[in-house]
Amino acid sequence: MPLSQAKPWPSCSVIESVGLTTTDPMAWPVHPSWQALVDRFWQSSQGHALLVFLRQRLQSGAQIYPAQPLRALWLTPLPEIKVVILGQDPYHGVGQAEGLAFSVPAGMTPPPSLRNIFKELLADLGQAPPFQATLTPWASKGVLLLNTCLSVEDGLPASHAKKGWEALTDEIIQAVVESTQACVFMLWGAYAQSKQGLIDQISSYPSTCLVLQANHPSPLSALRGDMPFIGCKHFSKAQKWLKTQGVAMDWRLES
Repeated sequence: MPLSQAKPWPSCSVIESVGLTTTDPMAWPVHPSWQALVDRFWQSSQGHALLVFLRQRLQSGAQIYPAQPLRALWLTPLPEIKVVILGQDPYHGVGQAEGLAFSVPAGMTPPPSLRNIFKELLADLGQAPPFQATLTPWASKGVLLLNTCLSVEDGLPASHAKKGWEALTDEIIQAVVESTQACVFMLWGAYAQSKQGLIDQISSYPSTCLVLQANHPSPLSALRGDMPFIGCKHFSKAQKWLKTQGVAMDWRLES
């Protein structure tokens, strides 16, 4: 089905601007399989410094997204992970960020990068774009949609980069790689690909990890270079490789 003939996303003229309201980590639940890792981080000097930074920005009136920075760890338990898709930081527009890399809440118009993800799904698997743009169904199927920086300020991309989140997300990546289960890492764009060295360094079970690389799905880079995102066929490649490991992967976003 051509993209132009796929089911349209609903227009949403009224979207609540929901952002971070507290810096109490107890208000950001995670699945029990992640709890010990997250607790260690908040007890570290980097975790303390990050909370101080977030508290100061909130007190100064900054609008910070998303409301639940650790939502990916709530929806996707460590033992169930089949695929990790790495992003950089949350969307910085009103109502867009929902704590999952590349995903927007139901009812939101998909940003250009997400549209290209749906375009590649259509070309690779013949899967029409979903009626709702959220990737939450993937998260519940074992796809960890992880930004390496987990908060951002309104209209200011990368505004919370290098404030401490990366220490936590590197530990999350390490925990996934060191598990003995089969897992595919999708590294889209230079920033995500910079984690290749981390994956190689900590991998105790390299035969259980497949790393796929392509350009970022942004319209600025999706068709460029030696590794264009459009045409990368990462979804079918992941599906086929996981099958060789005895793992089934269903990329459908709607029943």
